[in-house]
Amino acid sequence: MTDICTYIRESVNTKNLILNNQAILDNIQALSDCISRLLLSSGKVMAAGNGGSAADAQHFAGELMCKLYKTRSPLPVLALTTDTSVITAISNDIDYKYCFSRQIEALGNKGDVFIGISTSGDSENIVEALKTAKENGLVTAGLTGGKAGLMDEYCDYLIKIPSCDVPHIQESHIMVVHILAMLIEERVFRQ
Repeated sequence: MTDICTYIRESVNTKNLILNNQAILDNIQALSDCISRLLLSSGKVMAAGNGGSAADAQHFAGELMCKLYKTRSPLPVLALTTDTSVITAISNDIDYKYCFSRQIEALGNKGDVFIGISTSGDSENIVEALKTAKENGLVTAGLTGGKAGLMDEYCDYLIKIPSCDVPHIQESHIMVVHILAMLIEERVFRQ
């Protein structure tokens, strides 16, 4: 059994690596600025992932559709992971790798933002979604882990967590989601 303190130290170490990596901090700021500008000009954001990353996409949408800190108007942020009828129809009738890209084709407009979340960076349906988003003129962003992945080349904004440990990557992704939501909320709803 893994020692509890060791696990926590490793998680904190991953966050310290982020804290001390100016490139990662700059990418988070740049993505929040991009999304804020988009939302101020009536665009929308879509996000998707698989498993825990699907939960992170839904969490991001929930924070911005509802609120993080401020009581305010909702923002148009969609998790493409929530419509089980659409996902299962596309997966059954076409192929699972298109379950998000088909939704982007239907819902995405030029200039919108799509965020793909994948700890490995190689999830076939996320790679396909990023390709489709780029082909349709959307801004693309990725949250992933420390190793090079197939999705890297399709991201205008790439936030790579400096770890190869899936739980620590996911813990850091949710931290990034909260930071993005906080920065976006502050900028879009300045008083």
